[in-house]
Amino acid sequence: MRTGFGYDSHRLVSGRKLIIGGVEIPYEKGLSGHSDADVLCHAIIDSLIGALGRGDIGKHFPDTEPEWKDASSAALLKNVIEMVLTNGFEVMWIDSTIIAEKPRLSPYIDSMKKALSSAGISPELINIKAKTNEGMGFTGRGEGIAAYAVCLLGKP
Repeated sequence: MRTGFGYDSHRLVSGRKLIIGGVEIPYEKGLSGHSDADVLCHAIIDSLIGALGRGDIGKHFPDTEPEWKDASSAALLKNVIEMVLTNGFEVMWIDSTIIAEKPRLSPYIDSMKKALSSAGISPELINIKAKTNEGMGFTGRGEGIAAYAVCLLGKP
C-alpha cells in the first residue's frame, strides 16, 4: 500500500469558467491557470503521483508546454489513473477538501464524484468536502480557491 498527499490553489479571475472536480460551476469568476485550473483534480493528481513516487503534476504536465494549455484536468487525471494502473496499483480511497469562501460547493459534490469517476475512479472511493476559511487568508478574502487530497493505493 502507498499513500499520497496533494495540494493546489489558483487565483480567481474574471473571464474564466469555474471548473472544480470536472464540473462547471456557475459563478462570476473562474480559476486562472495554464489548463482549466481545476484545483480539486490537480490536488488529486498530485496525491496519486506522490504515492507513486513520481514527482508532481508540474513534472508530468508542465505549464510551459502548449499541449496542456486549456487542457481538461479531468482528462489529465485519467492519464494519471492509467499511470497508477500501469505501475501495478489501484486506487483504494481518495479523501479531499476544497477551500472556498464562495461559491457554495456542497450542491455540486455528487456531480463532482460522477465526473471524477469518468477518469476511472469509482465514485464510492471518493470523498469530497467543501469548507470555507472563515474569512481568513487568500481563500477567505475570495482571492482564490484551494484543495487538498490524500489517496491510498493498493495492489489489486
